Amino acid sequence: MKILRLPIVIEANTVRIIQTSLNQRSRMKILIVSSTFPYPPIQGKTQMRTFSFLKYLNQRHEITLVTQLPEQVIEEDLLTLRQQVKNCIIFPSVTRETNSSGFLERAKQLGVFFQQGTPPRFLSHYSLKIQECLDQAVDSEEFDLLTCEGSSNEIYVRPQWREKLPTIINIHRSVCETYKHQTETQTNESGLRNQINLPLLRRYERQYCNKFSAIVAASKPQRQLLKNLKIESPITLIPNGLDLSVFPKRAANQGGQRIVFIGAMDKPGNIDAARFFSLEVFPELRKRYPETTLELVGIRPVPQVKELGDYPGIKVTGQVPSVVEYLHWTTVCVIPIRKSMGTKLRTLQTLATGTPLVASDYGLEGLPVDGTGVPLSAMRANGVDEYIYAIGRLFEQPKLREKLSINGRALIENEYTWNRMGERYEQILLQTYSKFIKSNS
Repeated sequence: MKILRLPIVIEANTVRIIQTSLNQRSRMKILIVSSTFPYPPIQGKTQMRTFSFLKYLNQRHEITLVTQLPEQVIEEDLLTLRQQVKNCIIFPSVTRETNSSGFLERAKQLGVFFQQGTPPRFLSHYSLKIQECLDQAVDSEEFDLLTCEGSSNEIYVRPQWREKLPTIINIHRSVCETYKHQTETQTNESGLRNQINLPLLRRYERQYCNKFSAIVAASKPQRQLLKNLKIESPITLIPNGLDLSVFPKRAANQGGQRIVFIGAMDKPGNIDAARFFSLEVFPELRKRYPETTLELVGIRPVPQVKELGDYPGIKVTGQVPSVVEYLHWTTVCVIPIRKSMGTKLRTLQTLATGTPLVASDYGLEGLPVDGTGVPLSAMRANGVDEYIYAIGRLFEQPKLREKLSINGRALIENEYTWNRMGERYEQILLQTYSKFIKSNS
């Protein structure tokens, strides 16, 4: 596979003289670091968030992207990224050679963590070539601003760079938040190692965040966690968005008694949700509505999910060509998540299609879908009785289904498109740049 490496045009010893105010400037030169290759955006939330912001900013500013090329990326994806961001510097990925198993290896990694503060999993993917490239780019004074897409890229940012240009980090997922979630969902080791690691991670997150001029958080819990760390840099919330062209509103609301739950069926939170709803809620619902059906739709269903298909009225589909078709076809979508964090893309997608939604507090986290003065856009439920009540109302009341459909779509159109999030992200960059210019004038 051919790897494209496009050089940055760098003029050594260039001195930039700013003669106009920020409001009069039409374009900035922005250096963006993303060790995760951001295309295709369907690969994961990190790719989607990074690519969406890249696409938006590239229409208005001069973007240079520094990234790594994983082995599985095909030439077509690479060329498509270049069409969106022409100035790319792409390096081969650094493979992790350390073995995470065994007491001695873990002890050695923990020792590195104690001494340097950086988690070993970040150090293992560190690229000297990327560091040299960024050092040269910053020293050239060719760029107005630098952004890091994801906390794993902070390792390349030197603290003294803040004196040369504004630096912003877009934290897709907090290190402490991730570790806490893994511990709660039992996807990480427990015991003494957890007790040692969490204080170290707090120290690490506080240290790296204070290197940056500004911080962007992707969820309210993440922003609060960062604030609790007493970080000096300003923290702004910009959640994930959605591409409405990919999730069109359904033509009409469906009657019947069909329920769908969509999600990757190998994730602990989704496994727990599928089993809770299938084994505790669904049987009680069927007593009241015998014709009710439930489809568990999502890739990689584990045995604990597959076995649910043996129960009456439940079907486990596995991967499907289009989740939109299932959202358009169902009567009600449920998101009965009990262990999770941050705004769920699946929740946004359901609301965007105009599908009546019943979800837990976790599934609706951060979204203004109900309450005083807020148009009702989804039904909230946490316990068994609450789910039966909410779903029953939607089965029986076409007008309520239509109300949720209209309000849900309007909420996404007005507040949660990637274009809207791109505007907010750009505003943070402009404000940070303006503050830097004023402090150095």
